[in-house]
Amino acid sequence: MINIRQLLALFRQFGPGILFASTCIGVSHLVQSTRAGALYGFELIIFVVLANLFKYPFFEIGTRYAAATGKSLMFGYLQEKKWVLILYLIINLGSVFTVTAAVTMVTAGMLGNLLSLNVSIPFLSALVMSLCFLILYKGNYAFLETIIKIIASLLVLSTLTAFFLALFRVEAPHVSFFNTQLLFENKSIIFIIALMGWMPSALDMAAWNSVWTVEKMKLEKSTTFKMHLLDFNVGYLVTAFLAFCFLGMGALMLYNKGIPLSDNSVVFAGQLSGMFTSAIGDWVFVVIAISAFSTMFSTSLTVLDGYPRIIEETINLLLGKTWKFYRYLIVIVMILSLIIISYFANNLSSLIDLATAISFLSAPIIAIINFRVIMSKQVEKAHRPKLWLRILSYLGILFLIGFSVVYLVMIT
Repeated sequence: MINIRQLLALFRQFGPGILFASTCIGVSHLVQSTRAGALYGFELIIFVVLANLFKYPFFEIGTRYAAATGKSLMFGYLQEKKWVLILYLIINLGSVFTVTAAVTMVTAGMLGNLLSLNVSIPFLSALVMSLCFLILYKGNYAFLETIIKIIASLLVLSTLTAFFLALFRVEAPHVSFFNTQLLFENKSIIFIIALMGWMPSALDMAAWNSVWTVEKMKLEKSTTFKMHLLDFNVGYLVTAFLAFCFLGMGALMLYNKGIPLSDNSVVFAGQLSGMFTSAIGDWVFVVIAISAFSTMFSTSLTVLDGYPRIIEETINLLLGKTWKFYRYLIVIVMILSLIIISYFANNLSSLIDLATAISFLSAPIIAIINFRVIMSKQVEKAHRPKLWLRILSYLGILFLIGFSVVYLVMIT
């Protein structure tokens, strides 16, 4: 029998996978999955499944490479070719501000809803970023992991509570799991691409996994290769399941109700809470509001940590330096993201769709690069993906390229 002490010791070995889950369970789940359920009922579940399935190998590579080599994926990119690492830096610089702005804007809305604050979105966003900065100021992985473990536990428990309350108390709409007509409608295809863009997250986050895994290896030197993969797989399964939960809540509560979702993040947060209180009771407001805010705050925290950490390491690798400018990068990201938020203050869905589409279009490039790295001589054969995972990788690359081409055709 496993006792409490053994369970705590096992839980202590988890970390990067929980950070990954906390980053994923944000806009892609709370906003995009909820919108998918509200607009299409259960019809888009197939695309949630496909996105999670075909992106899996390329996210897993981040953990696999770091656990096998003790290095981050950025080091692997540099070993391939210098231009590969430069390309990765360009992709990050092209998405960091829109992604941070979108995530922070939603978090600000959840905070305003939770505390009933009647202030502007840019002000609330600045408040959220300031809270994140105070937590991240130490720049310490162990501290970040501890905070996220607490928040992640809260968000998983509250989200599951809300979902099962809705599932057993609300009559389900007519269930249709796939409608082929969706593939021939420009509006539907564009939304599907946006939904899959961050489902479960942007693919460049695989490198974040590698950085967090390397940091974890410094703290827990005894953690095995298999344990690192288990940590990632648990986090990935949690993110996938909660995506279904949020889509289901949107379908159960909003589908065919004639309630348009607002482009103001505070109003949207109120709608999210309101659809539960109207169906279940006012007492559930606290559960939903805490779930929504904790979900988004954990995402904001890891995004504001991840991008500066990745950019710092990438630039240092390219220049052969060991400069420490992580904190300065956080401030720069905060300022430029707030400018974007001011512009999109009342146009939440447009900002999110723009950011997610950019992420999806860059996904095939990152997928190919990641697969090349993990199959290279940098990694021992024993630690390379097994046959089934290699086959899934090839199918995933075709899937990502195919939908990217469809999207480009649709918008031109």
